[in-house]
Parts: sequence; structure tokens; C-alpha cells
Amino acid sequence: MENASKALIMAASVLIGIMILSLAVYLFATFGASSAQMHEQIQIDRTNQFNAQFTVYQNMTNITIYDVVTVANTAKNNNEYYGLTTSDESNYYITVQLGNTYIEGKNDNYFNSLIQSDINTIQRDPTTGTAKEMPTYTCQVTISDITGLVKTVKFTKNN
Repeated sequence: MENASKALIMAASVLIGIMILSLAVYLFATFGASSAQMHEQIQIDRTNQFNAQFTVYQNMTNITIYDVVTVANTAKNNNEYYGLTTSDESNYYITVQLGNTYIEGKNDNYFNSLIQSDINTIQRDPTTGTAKEMPTYTCQVTISDITGLVKTVKFTKNN
């Protein structure tokens, strides 16, 4: 009888051990899945935050040359940060077009001439003396299907 009770105690101990191991495996798998979801959400948030620098201008029609230069400099800084020199669908290079000209790699002198050119188009009304508004631009943003990041920002001058 004494051996039978010891056998039952041993069997119960083994079952409890198996239950504890099963619970540990379950918790490990659950926490691992939660961690993966959190990592994925953080990556999505980073992507959205990065894209917001450019998508804020999407479909706007009252963009000034100053905004265009700001976007071009942001793209230039991104491209320099990643050491990128050419546009490729599989990388993080951002192109910025003003009309048919790519301006993301231009220098400050070029941007200053763009600004001065738009300022020169402002004329004063001879009767009232008030200045006309600066020329405005419309923006279209393209996001890469591969990286999920902004790939092209195109500005078109409004007439």
C-alpha cells in the first residue's frame, strides 16, 4: 500500500511538472507574439512619421517655393544620411521634381535662384500699390510599394 501511494505522488508530481512546462511554453509563445506585434507597430509608426514630412503637402494647391525648397532639402538630407546617390525602387532614395527637373540634389545657390525667380514675378498693382501673391504649386506624393516610404514628390506650378 505504501508503494502505491508513493507511485501516485510521483505520478502527480510528473503531471504537475508537465502542466508547469506547458504553461511556460504557452506564455513564451504569447509574449513572443505580442513582442512581434509591438515591433511591427513601432515600425509602422516610424514609417508614418517619416512619410508625414512629405505627405502633408499632398494635393495642396497653395504651396510656395519656400515649401518646395524645404521638401527638397529634407529629401537631400535623407539621401545623404543613407549615402544614396541614385533612385532605385529597392532603396530609400527620395526624388523631388519641380516640373520636369529633379531638384533633390541641388545646392543652396540653385534654391536661392528659384526663390528669387518667384519673388521677381511678384508685381504691384499700379492703382492700389498692393503686391500680387507669389506663384503657388501643387504637390503629388508617390509611396514605394516595396519600402512603404515616400519615393517621389512632384511639384507642379499653378497657372
